[in-house]
Amino acid sequence: MIERQMELKRRYTRKDKMRKLKKKLGTAVGEVREKILYKIRRLSPAWTEASLTQGLTTAASTTPKEVREPRRKPAAPAKGKPQKA
Repeated sequence: MIERQMELKRRYTRKDKMRKLKKKLGTAVGEVREKILYKIRRLSPAWTEASLTQGLTTAASTTPKEVREPRRKPAAPAKGKPQKA
C-alpha cells in the first residue's frame, strides 16, 4: 500500500508541475520558451504543442451553458420550547 501512495504522490506532483509549465508556456517567448518546452518534454516525452492547443479548445467548449447557483442547505428548525396549540 505504501508503494501505491508513493506512486500517486509522484503522479500528482508531475501533473501539478505540468499544469504550471503549460501556464508559463502561454506567455513565454524566445529562449525561455525553449527551456520550458525542454522541461515539459523531459516530464512527458510524448507531449506535443498541438495537444496544448487542443486542450484549450476542448476546455472552452465544455463550459456549461448556464451557471447554476449553488445549492443551499435547508433551514434548520428553530430551537426552543415547542409551542402548544
